[in-house]
Amino acid sequence: MSRTSASPPTAGSEVSAAPVDSALTHGLKQRHLSMIALGGVIGAGLFVGSGAGIASAGPSIVLAYAISGLLVMFVMRMLGEMSAANPASGSFSVHAERAIGPWAGFTAGWAFWVLLCVAVGLEGIGAAKIVTGWLPGTPEWAWVALFMAVFLGTNLAAVKNFGEFEFWFAALKVAAITLFLVLGVLAILGVLPGTDAPGGANLTGDGGFLPNGSNGFIIGLLASVFAYGGLETVTIAAAESENPVRGVAKAVRTAMWRIALFYVGSMAVIVTLVPWDDPKVATVGPFYATLDHLGISGAAEIMNVVILVALLSAMNANIYGASRMACSLVARGQGPQRLGRITSGVPRNAVLVSSVFGFLCVLLSYWRPDDVFPWLLNMIGAVILVVWIFIAASQLVLRTRLEREAPEKLVVRMWLFPVGTVLALLAMAGIFLLMLRQPDTRDQLLATGLLTAVLIVIGVVRQRRAAAVKG
Repeated sequence: MSRTSASPPTAGSEVSAAPVDSALTHGLKQRHLSMIALGGVIGAGLFVGSGAGIASAGPSIVLAYAISGLLVMFVMRMLGEMSAANPASGSFSVHAERAIGPWAGFTAGWAFWVLLCVAVGLEGIGAAKIVTGWLPGTPEWAWVALFMAVFLGTNLAAVKNFGEFEFWFAALKVAAITLFLVLGVLAILGVLPGTDAPGGANLTGDGGFLPNGSNGFIIGLLASVFAYGGLETVTIAAAESENPVRGVAKAVRTAMWRIALFYVGSMAVIVTLVPWDDPKVATVGPFYATLDHLGISGAAEIMNVVILVALLSAMNANIYGASRMACSLVARGQGPQRLGRITSGVPRNAVLVSSVFGFLCVLLSYWRPDDVFPWLLNMIGAVILVVWIFIAASQLVLRTRLEREAPEKLVVRMWLFPVGTVLALLAMAGIFLLMLRQPDTRDQLLATGLLTAVLIVIGVVRQRRAAAVKG
């Protein structure tokens, strides 16, 4: 039996995500949510993308990840505060609509949906490249289609299927990164058989801690910021868990040690053990370079398996997140109603459309690799920063409202409010300025700005029309 969400709210009314969230099944257990939160911080960006950051920043990449990690902790704390007080499958889009207005929820939600759908395609391409390396001669697009079909099927069936896939994917990623850190620490201490303690030679030699100066550090800092994408999924998934408030609170409260251990810790191990200018760091990845340096046999294949798992995990999570975001937007009158139809507790139309959009991006990478596809990649380049700004601005408004109207809902509290929120906003503005300075990121910022501006205009027009109808 199919169920559709309730009628959309009129402009200016208090947003309620209850109709759509009550129609969705609450099939995620606490173990699913805990592992989604744990595995969400370990993505392909960490295993692959960090190499370019190390090649630019050198040993100072540890400081870069620490600074950007602190910003992400603040963002997650703000998002956790709002999501624990009002769990919703639309997460920050719902919060932005409550705090700022329908146009803000529309902009943040659809920008994030585009980001996730394009990311699904990119992750599919990356996973297919690894498999075709093992099975040369097989077509990449066929593997992408197979991965899409598998995750489309799991997400169409029931939310518990998504949870189970993510649970085991995350468990494998956590096991891999934990083993890497243990081996790395043993090598640094000089107790790993066949290795000598490196001391601080790699941290201070070859140009010192800042070998490429402040400009290299800035490039590394920007690379580290965008490696943290994916943490937001846990607040979307929480709405379909057995206990949304407890789940969000627990996930957010453990964010600090997870970020410090997995990101900052792994960067510290890598640059201590391997010279930052080792060509392998940038070409085949810093984790492979470290394992190879330690003489771990089959290091390349080990990392290929880990990266494949990370990519498949991200595909699964992004199809899920995109479908729930689209469903929430439709429930609030921010999209075509058919897209939000819920069948047997699953927004199947949203799952299907999100997957098709992702596969279309894959086809564009083959059909228009020199113009349309690069433009698409630039367009999503800074979307996560736009989302973070909406999160911070929303929390600034909603915290004051909650303290006045429902202080008992403040299960999670943002640190140093309002100073911490304002500092986070200033840091995001600073990142935008740094992106404008760098030729490689300037185009991304401008393309993302264009997408955001178009969505804002559409959102404002829709809001004014709704207000006119109401009046």
